[in-house]
Formats: sequence, C-alpha cells, structure tokens
Amino acid sequence: MSGIGELRGLARSRRSGPGKTAGPSSGPAGRTGNAGNAGNPRKAGKAGKAGNKDNRVAYVFLFPWLLGIVFITIGPVLASLYLSFTDYNLLQPPGFAGLENYTRMWEDSRFWASLKVTLLYVVFSVPLQLALALGLALLLDRGLRGLSFYRSVLYLPSLLGGSVAVAILWRQVFGSEGLVNQFLGLFGIEGPGWISNPSTALGTIVLLHIWTFGSPMVIFLAGLRQIPRMYYEAAEVDGASVPRRFRSVTLPLLSPIIFFNLVLQTIFAFQSFTQAFIVSGGTGGPSDSTLFTTLYIYKTGFGQFQMGYASAMAWALLIIVAAFTAVNFWASKFWVFYDD
Repeated sequence: MSGIGELRGLARSRRSGPGKTAGPSSGPAGRTGNAGNAGNPRKAGKAGKAGNKDNRVAYVFLFPWLLGIVFITIGPVLASLYLSFTDYNLLQPPGFAGLENYTRMWEDSRFWASLKVTLLYVVFSVPLQLALALGLALLLDRGLRGLSFYRSVLYLPSLLGGSVAVAILWRQVFGSEGLVNQFLGLFGIEGPGWISNPSTALGTIVLLHIWTFGSPMVIFLAGLRQIPRMYYEAAEVDGASVPRRFRSVTLPLLSPIIFFNLVLQTIFAFQSFTQAFIVSGGTGGPSDSTLFTTLYIYKTGFGQFQMGYASAMAWALLIIVAAFTAVNFWASKFWVFYDD
C-alpha cells in the first residue's frame, strides 16, 4: 500500500510541477495568448465558416431522411387526421362530416369486438414472448460454445415471423390436416381444426407471436452481459440460491431492459396485421375471433371504401396505444431500477 501511495504522490507532483506551469496554455501568459487568439476577428471568422460548412454537409446527408419523415410519416398522419372528420370513399372528394365518424365508432359493436380481440392478443402474447426470450437469454449467457451461431439461429424467427410466407406456413401447420393434427394422430388423438375453431383460432396467432422471440432475446442477452459479476459473487458468498440471485440481482439490474422490451413489443403487438390477415384469409374469422383492429381498419377503408371512418378508427387505436405506453412509463417508477 505504501508503494501505491508513493506512486500516486509522484503522479500528483508531476501534474502540479513546474513543467505544467511553464506550458503556453497555463498561467497568465498562456491565458493571454488564448484570449488574443479568441479575440482575433480573422481566426474567429474562419472558425465560424468551417462550422457553417460542416452544418451544410450534415444537412445534405439528413435531407433524404427529412424528406421521408415529412412526406411518408408526418404528411399521411396529418392527412388521416383530416380524413377522420370527413366522409371519403376514395372515389369522390371528401366531404366534411364533423364528429359523425367518431359517433359511429362509439356505436359500432364490431369495432369494440375487434378491440377486445386485439387486447386479448396483446395481454397474452407479449408477456409469454418476453418470458421465453429472457429464459433463452439466460441459457445463452452461460458461455456456450458457438454462441454466435446459436444467437443467429434463434434470431431468425424475428426476421421471418412477420412475413407472409411464415403466416401461410402457420395456417398449414394448424389446419385440419396440418402437422399438429398429424402428430396428435400418432397417439390416437383427433385434433380439431385449430384455425377454423373460434375458441382456438386466436391462440394460434398468439403462438406465432411468441415464436418471434429473437429480437427481445438478443436485447436481453446484451443486458445480461452488462451486469457486473461481482454482484453474483457477493450474493453467492452470502449463501443466496440461484432463484434468489435471479430475483434479487438479475431482475432489478435487468429491469430497464425488461421495460424497454415491454414497451416496444406492446406497440408491435397492437400493430399486428399480417398474421391475422393471412391466417384468417382476410376475413378475421371464424366469427371475428381473429379480427384485429388493424384488420378491421383495413377492411373498412380498402374493402368498403369508407376511408373517413377507417381514419377515425386508426386515430382511436393510436390514442389507445399511447395510453398503454403512458401507463407503462408511469408504472415503471415502481419496478424499474437504474444505477443512479
């Protein structure tokens, strides 16, 4: 310890020694020189021109993104807000209708049924997906050989789960003569038509969403790698069991990552469309059991050419998603822990 103290004292003496004061950037002379440079109008003007040039270059690179945000995002959003107060059928100019679309939505039983289906889908699919993703991330965090390979393979479902091809495959797997019923037939069990049965059709789409666990799994794995090992070692010295270490160390330190995945996957679940459209054949059946709100908006706007009413439902869905997000942020102060 005395040797470390001597080294620290030597470092401090070198930093505060005469060599530092003799430099041109310290002391009155150094400060005077810097002040003189700062007060030079020619040098200040050159610095300002260089800064303006850098800004122009930055705006050139940002220009394509700015065009996209204005014409692809902000423009359509504002247009849909205007259309939500009109009677528009895509063929004739929109006519102002006031709050008629919102009043109709309040009395539309099918809209509320689609909202119920969407809420059930979000409530069941998101927690189960995150639980599976966290469990797999814990297994991969144990230092398996070929970690990069397993991580890439397990990430594939997130890349393919939202595609039309996988949704078609899912429909074949859970069909009346699909792979699931063929497997059950080996044991003498006659399986139902999972997709054609109103009580099980939504469950097949929930399973499809759970299967796309790759993206949150990779994020969980990155968060687990950032937890210092000394906390686990200290808990192990205190005699904490594996479940206790997970509950008292892993979950609190991983809570910001859990919160991030929860908010992100909740928004994605509300936006789900392709799975329900393909699995139900675009009808939302059977008996509207897979009629997501996004699918109902699509059918109303592009199937029945009631774009004004579809825009009103889209804004209602946006408000609901924003409300869920706000509740998540408010509740996070009770269970999310940060280092500071």
